[in-house]
Amino acid sequence: MTSTSASGLARFNTLEETAALAELHEACAATAWARHLLAARPFATAEDLYAASDAAMAELSAEDLAEAMAGHPPIGRPKPGDATSSREQAGMAGAAEELKAEMLELNLAYQDKFGHVFLICATGRTGEQMRDAALERIGNSPEQEREIVRTELGKINRIRLTRLVEQDARP
Repeated sequence: MTSTSASGLARFNTLEETAALAELHEACAATAWARHLLAARPFATAEDLYAASDAAMAELSAEDLAEAMAGHPPIGRPKPGDATSSREQAGMAGAAEELKAEMLELNLAYQDKFGHVFLICATGRTGEQMRDAALERIGNSPEQEREIVRTELGKINRIRLTRLVEQDARP
């Protein structure tokens, strides 16, 4: 663990509960997940934090997963002013208009079928890769898709938690 992540983890460990909850909510909108991590503080290492996140993710109910997904904008349409979703969806930012239009149609078809946003860990993926994943996953059963979403959320949470612990400690 770098000294920056050690100081960021120490900062997170000592945050007042409301402030820590707010930071966790930025990583994942599921309250049950955030409460699980709060209860497990303090973390000795960043890996302990990530393991607690994975354990909490595995325990989320369908309702908790729905709450988590509600915090994510559709692929290709990051929330205006939201640097996190814009950064994570950078692979769609430079995509051709045709691909963006295709992704919009897929998002709508996916949402019609499953009742929630198409969720994928978009970090490092191209627009084409996200489109191909949506095309592949739209044929899944709701049960299959719920578990894929759980896995994708876990990946997103790890990326976001890494950013959280890599923040320098603030006075």
